[in-house]
Amino acid sequence: MDQQKLRTLVFEKTGVRIDIDDPIFALVALNEAVLAEAVERHVELLDDATADLADQVQALQESGHLGRASGAPADRGPADRGPAERGPADRGPAERAPAALVAAAPAAVNSQPLQEKRIIAIAGGAALLCAFVVLIGQAVLLRPAPAPAPVVVAKELTPEQSAALREADKLAGIVARLDAKTRAAIAAEMQKP
Repeated sequence: MDQQKLRTLVFEKTGVRIDIDDPIFALVALNEAVLAEAVERHVELLDDATADLADQVQALQESGHLGRASGAPADRGPADRGPAERGPADRGPAERAPAALVAAAPAAVNSQPLQEKRIIAIAGGAALLCAFVVLIGQAVLLRPAPAPAPVVVAKELTPEQSAALREADKLAGIVARLDAKTRAAIAAEMQKP
């Protein structure tokens, strides 16, 4: 990159005008600008991911799959609750616990996951059994492809055939040297059966 382009790029990124004779300063300023942009992008991505996770935790808590930090009813205000009853949003920064660490309420645990695992195992076994039956059926019922037809290789010409070809070449040369009227008469005679 030439010095003028570097100077323009540094000014676009940082707003700092630099001396063309000072490339080290330009490189440092450009690195700072690029790093600042990268940090801002990553902070925005982390904020979006945090908001998405908070929404997912809230949805899990509302559906009953994830227990609340306390067994207190939701209609009591944070001021009415004791420190053990306050939810993660009501606690101070030192008291907050990650929502994923909150234990599920004992009433929410049931035998449904065990039953679902059993159903999934049965379905997987049935799928494997079907796959084996199909493979065995293909091996038993499909016949191998027939061998390709043999390729006929021409044998060498007999001496009589070679002599006839040589004679035909001589005659073709002789006919080519004749006048046009005679050649037309010979061609007409050759067309007759």
